[in-house]
Amino acid sequence: MTTIEYLMNGFGTALIWYNLLFAFVGVLIGTAVGVLPGIGPMSGVALLIPVTATITGGLPPEQAATSAIILLAGVYYGAMYGGSTTSILLNTPGESSSVVTTLDGYQMAKKGRAGSALSIAAIGSFVGGAVTIIAMVLLAEPLSNIALKFGPAEYFSLMLLGLAAVSGLAGKSVTKALMMTICGLLIGTIGIDNVSGIARFTFDIPWLYQGIEFLTIAVGLFALGEVFKTILEKEEEEEDIAKINNLLPSKSELKESAGPIARGSILGFFIGILPGAGATLASFFSYLTEKRISKTPEKFGTGTIAGVAAPETANNAASGGAMIPLLTLGIPGSGTTAILMGALMMYNVQPGPLLFDEHPDVAWGLIASMFIGNIMLLILNLPLVKVFAKIILTPKKYLLPIIIAISIFGVYAVQVSTYDLLLLLACGGLGYFLSKNDYPIAPLVLGLVLGPMIENNMRRALTITDGDYSIFFTRPLSLTFLIITALWLLIPVFMKMKGKKVIINVEG
Repeated sequence: MTTIEYLMNGFGTALIWYNLLFAFVGVLIGTAVGVLPGIGPMSGVALLIPVTATITGGLPPEQAATSAIILLAGVYYGAMYGGSTTSILLNTPGESSSVVTTLDGYQMAKKGRAGSALSIAAIGSFVGGAVTIIAMVLLAEPLSNIALKFGPAEYFSLMLLGLAAVSGLAGKSVTKALMMTICGLLIGTIGIDNVSGIARFTFDIPWLYQGIEFLTIAVGLFALGEVFKTILEKEEEEEDIAKINNLLPSKSELKESAGPIARGSILGFFIGILPGAGATLASFFSYLTEKRISKTPEKFGTGTIAGVAAPETANNAASGGAMIPLLTLGIPGSGTTAILMGALMMYNVQPGPLLFDEHPDVAWGLIASMFIGNIMLLILNLPLVKVFAKIILTPKKYLLPIIIAISIFGVYAVQVSTYDLLLLLACGGLGYFLSKNDYPIAPLVLGLVLGPMIENNMRRALTITDGDYSIFFTRPLSLTFLIITALWLLIPVFMKMKGKKVIINVEG
């Protein structure tokens, strides 16, 4: 079958009534998640994994996996849309990738152009998402075919690169990010070893024999962690919301934003493909690029439409781009895609080169649903901007109990274990402690997801060579990935050391 035929079959799957409903619910919740400051796509996706497991329980396994991932992916790219609303109206980014939007978006809102800023953000997000999806259709099959030639040594090195990339770019401190990665890898070793059958770190506790469940860790760290943060820090500051008058941008604004939207789509897509780069880096890079090439750079930060169009387009393009390494190589490029990967594995669907052969309905159904979801988002966001703006005013005394209830009932419905509920609460407290002390949580989740896969591929490679470690260095692709991994970790260290030397010389 050709790519077009696979895509048409994907549309056949995505257009089933319940998958359309899942896509709509996903993008609707995603937009709300993006609008609510502090929750973000990672927390939103983690929170809804147990919900999807419950509502798809009556479907056959393959259909359940497809429906669940359609809903969760909708939350992911829907949150990228919604994050701009609070950035523009309240000067408060809904999630990290919308930080740059506050620079010009809020200034536009103060000048009475909030409607234009929100509309351009929605249009840019739609174009960025559409460009990415087209690129995904064209590149997914060729990349998966190339990846089929990978052996266990190449997979081991590639996954190591994925860990290093996300760890190196998550949070303010590389050291803290690497510490969290190691913690995730250690948690991933708990349970009965699949190869030897030996119990590892179980301390004769029967509950630990099955290992620590990814779902419990993700929901606890992200969702409950944010709840504890809100309760303990008592963030009750009220903000004045900018008024939304005319929603339609002028012709001059559309013309001025066309170039930034086109450039943001391309930049965002290619940055999104890079493991660890993510939507935040894409939005910053796109904004800085527009400022550098602009004939009037002094206007940036004072309310120029290009300062809204570029980052909002780039962060949506990057979120779609991050799906490519996840689906074709089995390497999550960000914390949210790591959670999506864990969700797929819960349904016994292994992302990677065999995904398009073994589970074409899941892969192509997801890609087709992203086309549909993107159109839904554009239709939702333009006329309902005022409605979503009201979500910001939801009192925390109503919002927090809902999040706690969904977390507890969702995890218990899937795990049916009181021990998991205790672990959930412990992870919530741990999540608050880690975020308060600037320890990034995404590398821990990534280590937990990738750890067992890294171990299995390392064992397979060593089994082939009778324990000879040279296989990782004699195979060209494996060696290339290892060199890139080393550079990814060492270059920031050298740059930091060089910067300190410059400061010392200047002071001297």
